[in-house]
Amino acid sequence: MREQLSWKVGGQQGEGIESTGEIFASALNRQGYFLYGYRHFSSRIKGGHTNNKIRVSTKPLNSISDDLNILVAFDQETIDVNIHELRQDGIIIADAKFNPVVTEGFNARLFAVPFTEIATELGTSLMKNMVAVGASSAILGLDPESYKDVVEDLFLKKGASVVEKNMEAIHAGAAFFRNEAGNDLPDLKLAPADGKKRMFMIGNDAIGLGAIAAGSRFMAAYPITPASEIMEYMIEKLPEFGGTVIQTEDEIAACTMAIGANYAGVRAFTASAGPGLSLMAEAIGLSGMTEQPLVIVDTQRGGPSTGLPTKQEQSDLMAMIYSTHGDIPKVVITPSTVEEAFYDTVEAFNLSEEYQCPVILVTDLALSLGKQTVEPLDFNRVEVRRGALRLESEIPERIDGAYYKRYEVTETGVSNRVIPGMKNGIHHVTGVEHDETGKPSESPENRVAQMDKRMRKLANLPKTFKDPLYVHAEHEQADLLVVGVNSTRGTIEEAIPRLEADGVKVNHAQIRLLHPFPTDELMTEIAKANKVVVVENNATAQLANIIKMNVGNVKIENVLKYDGNPFLPGELHEKCKTLVETSKELV
Repeated sequence: MREQLSWKVGGQQGEGIESTGEIFASALNRQGYFLYGYRHFSSRIKGGHTNNKIRVSTKPLNSISDDLNILVAFDQETIDVNIHELRQDGIIIADAKFNPVVTEGFNARLFAVPFTEIATELGTSLMKNMVAVGASSAILGLDPESYKDVVEDLFLKKGASVVEKNMEAIHAGAAFFRNEAGNDLPDLKLAPADGKKRMFMIGNDAIGLGAIAAGSRFMAAYPITPASEIMEYMIEKLPEFGGTVIQTEDEIAACTMAIGANYAGVRAFTASAGPGLSLMAEAIGLSGMTEQPLVIVDTQRGGPSTGLPTKQEQSDLMAMIYSTHGDIPKVVITPSTVEEAFYDTVEAFNLSEEYQCPVILVTDLALSLGKQTVEPLDFNRVEVRRGALRLESEIPERIDGAYYKRYEVTETGVSNRVIPGMKNGIHHVTGVEHDETGKPSESPENRVAQMDKRMRKLANLPKTFKDPLYVHAEHEQADLLVVGVNSTRGTIEEAIPRLEADGVKVNHAQIRLLHPFPTDELMTEIAKANKVVVVENNATAQLANIIKMNVGNVKIENVLKYDGNPFLPGELHEKCKTLVETSKELV
């Protein structure tokens, strides 16, 4: 029996490929298997090749697999595009409707199963995906009845007869495949799972849940891939907690609405991708100048311009730190797992209010839309810290009609904050430079005092931020220190044991606080390695350059990928191994 395997379903976008993968994976999740899913899809509503790759294991995993055991094909293009991933013992299950053939130059076992024909005989061709799920269950040695809870969740609202028909389709697919394969059934049965209940969720859902847990009750956003699921999650869930979501006309409006809501005392945020972040740049500066809390989620995707809207990239790193004109304090947090995305979202709201500045929570497409097994979240870890937000009873009486010193110069750089309408709390709010009461001022002395005040807010944040780096360092002196950000963590973690088996000593550091940069913490890890390798999904080595800007001109080897696909453990293993071997040859 197999401890793990990889399964992929593919076809034309709009014909149920995503739902096929969702049903297949959800049933396995409920049995206690660990899962990691990644969708490859086109930037169009219907048409174009799409596939959903699901990795299944009896043990935890955090990356996409190098290869493929089972390919379920709804068209010939799926076979042609994906067959190169199949292992030697891998198989293809294809809809007999299109007369499937194995792509020339490849050797794979092909089983033609009449998905469409069986589904049509049962009532509708739309159930062909259920037939495919049934055939897959036969390969894995799973009881088709294990899908019943999932099918009921999806279709019971349409009536018990719909549930029954879909279950018939699953049973029919399993029975046909068993009869077709006979005694030649592939040996791809899964070992039993532990049966424990775990969540199976995408990073965007974790962010939405984190925002609600943090007390956010307002979101303003404009739909954009791969951030839209955050807004969709909030639209469904936030009204249950008395909250509101507004779909705005553009990202500029979304950002300024979020600033306004925070000014009124409501925890609010927005979410977008690279193009939206560009539009928000001026408003982010407004948050910094007016010292209003603001949380922005940036789900990175392929750029520039419209770029590759549905593909993986990590090319917004410089933009998040430096795109805003002028100098303002800003926090950039980079979670690397779905679980971290939940807790870091909560922390983003806390930091935004404590430091009264914009906080950007950054993911990438693989983390935003990749679906992972997540252990039950610990809501006891959730705390709400509102910083220097004063109650009305704490505001001193106005003397001679003087305005409240909302921007009072303080040693920490953080001034007491009040909500509009509070007695004795009246003050100006403006995007131009201002004095302590908010009144516009161009005085050189005032400008320096206010600028210094704002900029010293974050001086100690890297030291107080919990785990600004995720570090796995077993070696006092390693051959390599591999550094990554966001979703590359799981791939790096899987590549390391392979490198260790080759005799390469490897330490790992994943950046979780990108700005202000955890300079001292990373320098400690750099000092324990002979070579530093930075792994990132962009063409200009943005993360490596940010590291050099903060720790000095350390010798870094870049491992870059910007073709729209995430790193695979195998390719990362080979690239790092080659770097080590090349270094030895040069010596």
